[in-house]
Amino acid sequence: MIRTAMVRNLVAVAAITLVSVSVSGCDYWPPALQTQIEQLHSELQSATMEKAQLQSQLTSMAKVKDDLQTQVNDLSRASQDKSTMIASLQNGLAAAQERLAKSAKSAAPKATTVKSSIKVAPKKVTHKAPQKAPVKKKASAKITGKH
Repeated sequence: MIRTAMVRNLVAVAAITLVSVSVSGCDYWPPALQTQIEQLHSELQSATMEKAQLQSQLTSMAKVKDDLQTQVNDLSRASQDKSTMIASLQNGLAAAQERLAKSAKSAAPKATTVKSSIKVAPKKVTHKAPQKAPVKKKASAKITGKH
């Protein structure tokens, strides 16, 4: 019986020792494992720093993107305004060309009446004919100048 009591006490002490060691943890780490743990800690720190840098870059890039998008929107509005202005100017130019063409057509019959009166008076025609020709050239110069 003494032996069984000793065995029981020994088993109890071993059990208590195992429980206390497992609860308190083991402070012994093999050197290779310690080196590996330190390496993982340093990699974790460097990865955390890289993550922070990348997040700051992402934030700055998002801000730049927003700024550029604002500029694109402003330029699109300006382009649309300019297109509207160009269209209105082209319409005004077309209307002015039509008025000029109508005025040139109405000026042509007046020129034929002057020519018929020129045939009646030949002496006056020679002096007036050179004067009328430059006037017509100036009108045609104005037409080509507007195009």
